[in-house]
Amino acid sequence: MKNILLLSCAVLLFFGCIEKKKEETAEPEATEEITPDTLQTEEKKREMEPIAMKIDGSYFKATGTEPFWGLKIYDNMVQLQTMEDTITTPPSEAIKAQDSNIKMFRIQTEATQMDVIIAHKECTNAMSGEVSPYTVTVSYKNTGGDETVVYEGCGSYITDYRLHDIWVLEEMNGAMVSKEEFGGKDLPNMEININNNRFSGFSGCNRMTGGLFYEKDVLRFTQVAGTKMACPGMDKESEFLQHLQASTTYSISNNRLYLSNGNQENLLVFKKID
Repeated sequence: MKNILLLSCAVLLFFGCIEKKKEETAEPEATEEITPDTLQTEEKKREMEPIAMKIDGSYFKATGTEPFWGLKIYDNMVQLQTMEDTITTPPSEAIKAQDSNIKMFRIQTEATQMDVIIAHKECTNAMSGEVSPYTVTVSYKNTGGDETVVYEGCGSYITDYRLHDIWVLEEMNGAMVSKEEFGGKDLPNMEININNNRFSGFSGCNRMTGGLFYEKDVLRFTQVAGTKMACPGMDKESEFLQHLQASTTYSISNNRLYLSNGNQENLLVFKKID
C-alpha cells in the first residue's frame, strides 16, 4: 500500500512538472495596448485629412455644444441639425453690416422662421478647444409659434477645393505675359494649399509666400512675404505683387484662375498646371 502511494505521488509530480514547463516556454499572446494618447493621435490623424477630399457642396459649416447642433450652408439650401430634428430651408441673401464683417441670413418659410448670424470673430469650441475664425448664432422657431430656440457656436468657410493646385501667370492687366518681361526667368507661379489656406511660389525674381483669406466669392492674398534678390525686370515683379494683393474676387473656368477686384476685372489670369 505504501509503495502504491509513493508511486502515485511520483506520477502526479512528474505531470505537474510537465505542465509547469509548458507554461514557462509558451510565448505570451501578443496584444495591442490602446491608451488615451493612442486615441488622441488617431483623432489628430483624422483631423489632418486633406480638406480637398471633404467635398459635400457646402461653403460654410458651424457646430455647437450644450446642446449639440450643426449648421451647413449650401448654394441652394441651409441645413440645421439638432439632437431632435433636421431643418432644411431655402437660402436667402446675406444682410451685411456696414462697419464690420457680420452677415445675417433671415429665412422664413411656411414652417420655420430662422436667423443665422455669422460674425468674423475668433471662437473657441467649449468641448474640443478648437479655434475657429467665426462666431455663429442661430435662432429659430416654428412659424406661428411662441418659443424661440437659440444656438451659439463656431464656424468656418470651406475654401473652394478647385483652388488647390499649381497656377502659372498667363495674363496681367489683360495682356499676355512672357518670361522676358520678368528678366528671362520663369513666369510668376504659385501653389495654393487649401488645407492650411497658404500659398507659395515665384514672383518673377524672388520666392514668395503668404496666406489666403477666403469667404464665399471672396479671395484675398494676405501677409505676402518674399526674398530680397535683385533681378532685371523688377518693375514687372512689383506690378504683379501689387495686383495679387489688390485682388478680392475670383472665378475659375477653362483651367484658369481669374483674379479681380471692384475696380478692375481680370487683374491677373493664371493657368492651371497639371
